[in-house]
Amino acid sequence: MTTLTGTMALTRLAARGDRVRLTLWVLGLSVFVGVTTALWADQLSSSQDLLQEARLAAASPGIRMLGLASGASVGAYAMIRNYVLLTVLAALMSIFTVVRHTRQGEETGRSELLGAGAVGRYAELAAALVVTLVADAALAVALGVSMAVAGQPAGGSFAFGAAVGAVGVVFSCVAAVTAQLSSSTRGASGSAAGVLGAAFLIAGTSNMSGDVDPTGVRVESTWPAWLSPIGWGQQMRPFAGDNWQVLLLCIPTALICVALAALLTSRRDFGLGMVPQRQGHARAPRTLRTGFGLAWRLQRGALAGWCLAMLGFGLIMGGMVEQVQSVTGSGRDWYERVGGSTQILDAYRASMLQMAAMAAGVYVVQVLLRMASEEANGYLEPVLATATSRTRWAIGHALTAAIGAAILLAAFSTGAAVAGGAVLGGTAHQLRTLLGAAITQLPAVLAVAAAVFVLVALLHRRAAAVAWAFLILSILAGPLFGPTFGMPPWAQNLSPLTHAPRAPAMEVTMAPLLALTVAVVLLVLSALTWLRRRDLALPA
Repeated sequence: MTTLTGTMALTRLAARGDRVRLTLWVLGLSVFVGVTTALWADQLSSSQDLLQEARLAAASPGIRMLGLASGASVGAYAMIRNYVLLTVLAALMSIFTVVRHTRQGEETGRSELLGAGAVGRYAELAAALVVTLVADAALAVALGVSMAVAGQPAGGSFAFGAAVGAVGVVFSCVAAVTAQLSSSTRGASGSAAGVLGAAFLIAGTSNMSGDVDPTGVRVESTWPAWLSPIGWGQQMRPFAGDNWQVLLLCIPTALICVALAALLTSRRDFGLGMVPQRQGHARAPRTLRTGFGLAWRLQRGALAGWCLAMLGFGLIMGGMVEQVQSVTGSGRDWYERVGGSTQILDAYRASMLQMAAMAAGVYVVQVLLRMASEEANGYLEPVLATATSRTRWAIGHALTAAIGAAILLAAFSTGAAVAGGAVLGGTAHQLRTLLGAAITQLPAVLAVAAAVFVLVALLHRRAAAVAWAFLILSILAGPLFGPTFGMPPWAQNLSPLTHAPRAPAMEVTMAPLLALTVAVVLLVLSALTWLRRRDLALPA
């Protein structure tokens, strides 16, 4: 027996357990890329439009924070708009997968049962990395195929996919290290996510402080960009050079992380991390006696991270108002069509808030799916053994999702108002306008949450896959993408996001808000009724 004995068996076990989850990740991201690339190819049909957008991206510090301008082509524009989002999601996919099959296995006791058999010391870690690396490779190929099908050059398309997949590989190895350092699943995932956030900030600030070349469509980053895995993919310049040799930087980084993870695995005690857990307070606050207090305590860290992200997103989008006012051609037509107004500034703000509502929708799905996770993993049983009822437990999670969504929309609006006020003036007026418009988006987000609440009550174990699919379809059929893709009105009306008023571009009417509110109440009552009557899905 060696330290890797049982690796293949554990790899098959991990792949079987994650076959649906990872397939949805890969297909979802690749479809998103193909759809958005085809959308931009249709919008930016002329070379003049592409040149204008490329110069805008190179000149705007906010856009440079999110993407690196490399030229005037549809592929280069897609790199600016999609790359950072895709790398963050690919990294999160890799982090969650590695942590789930290492630290979470020890936390739940699954690894202890497996270790009682003929399993080597490094087998579980090796199996987690193999499954994750295969998923990252599949994602890279799927993204390349998706962009090529959307009409982009094959070389740039697969360079784009490889850049995203390489970031996933690096952060799978980073997660392998944090899983040895932390004693909890949450700590391991949070530490790896912190490294991801630092990588984003380093790459973004390096792009912002870079120089624009004489053509006005290409930005040369400063040297710190070479310290970030996210920056490496941008320096590959897909669709503008395809510098594949940059990816060689990922190999030694990944190998060093894997070697460090293996060393830490051999030095630590089973079930514990190298960094000792912080001791909790001797007495729990009174708020933890309620379902809402417990749910809020569990979600407050994630909500804080989301708030910072939404505030930064608002600052970036709000700082672009001056450049947006000068947009012409098909870009202006798109904003007017989506925003529902010929006033470009109001139309742009309406589209901004629609994007914020989509992000808030992702948050509420994440919060509510924790209910299914607590039930499936057995954490719900001890909670219900107290004076807490199923209804109070479920309402606690629902209130946490609703309050969190409102806070996120407010954070985005505040950031957009502050940045827009710094450019155009009238910060107080912009804040009132955007906060009022954000409130009109909240019922649509709550309708998404209520639908997911029903799915958790009905499907419990299968709720995650169906809930994420529902959210993706709601976004694609929503006000930003539905009309652009030419979806029939009945299909667009199936998305709750479609029915939110397009404030501040259009006058707000109460009828859709009342209809959404009534739908939310009915769905929540239905979910609570079903949850009280069915048996719990206890772990086997």
